[in-house]
Amino acid sequence: MIPAEILANETVVAIGIPVLIFCARVADVTFGTMRIIFVSRGLRMLAPVLAFFEILIWLAAIGQVFANLTNIYNYLAYAGGFALGNYVGILVEEKLAMGIALVRIITQFDASELLEKLKSTGFGTTVIDGHGKHGQVKLIFVVVKRKDLPAVLGLVNTFNPHSFYTIEDVRMARGGIFSKQEKKPLRGAFRFGRKGK
Repeated sequence: MIPAEILANETVVAIGIPVLIFCARVADVTFGTMRIIFVSRGLRMLAPVLAFFEILIWLAAIGQVFANLTNIYNYLAYAGGFALGNYVGILVEEKLAMGIALVRIITQFDASELLEKLKSTGFGTTVIDGHGKHGQVKLIFVVVKRKDLPAVLGLVNTFNPHSFYTIEDVRMARGGIFSKQEKKPLRGAFRFGRKGK
């Protein structure tokens, strides 16, 4: 008969190691996803820090997989942690809402009320007259902090609900006018843009 201590130890290895691998993969892939996003946004100081912890955690996870090659649950935990880590990384990045975005609005209708509201709220706008399939249109460009996107889109949906708009990430911006409600941008390596006068 197998002693209870040995059975308990085998249970910890059979269940605890896969859980550890799963959590480690979620953590390292989350860091990896955020690192890639930070690199694309030009955050050169944050990306290496995340890369260090990403690979450190990954080494711990892969070490446990190779140490227990006969446990199929290790493989499932490794793959499951990888999948969930991608999702969590994107969620974390969205919550941080770092960086700047360009909102391009095209409207066929009178946009004066929308423009006035954007300006009074503190958002800088650039307006160009254009011609679309159905006639004259207004092209409105607004460069905003990503955390201010819901406010801008709320104004668009309120005052010109049928307008067409696109959103693009901006790697870098210099000068310009941003919302009066936002805090002073960080300087140096963490600078996303400079508040205009």
